[in-house]
Amino acid sequence: MRIVHSEDLPPQEANEEGATKTTVRWLISRPEGAPNFSMRLFEVAPGGHTPLHTHPWEHEVFVLDGDVEVMTAEGPRPLAAGDAVLVLPEERHQFRNTGDGTARFLCIIPLPAE
Repeated sequence: MRIVHSEDLPPQEANEEGATKTTVRWLISRPEGAPNFSMRLFEVAPGGHTPLHTHPWEHEVFVLDGDVEVMTAEGPRPLAAGDAVLVLPEERHQFRNTGDGTARFLCIIPLPAE
């Protein structure tokens, strides 16, 4: 078993093209012994967002704090603390902070095969 505290892990600037004012903390991944999934904590400053993108894997998002909207094929959808989102493979998406404070959400993704 591995236990980590998010504040003990340094935030890394999300450097993907199209991301602004966003950091990520890799909470649990392969280096911690996870065989199948990575858990990441995203922190998005007011006015910030993740890139608008697609990828070939699913992922799950759980909103912890803040005012967030997810961009979907049908347009923006508001999210609040306690909301969970399933993003299917190849589904175009983006998470935006629409509030005045920092938005925080967990994102779970599969690890690539070794």
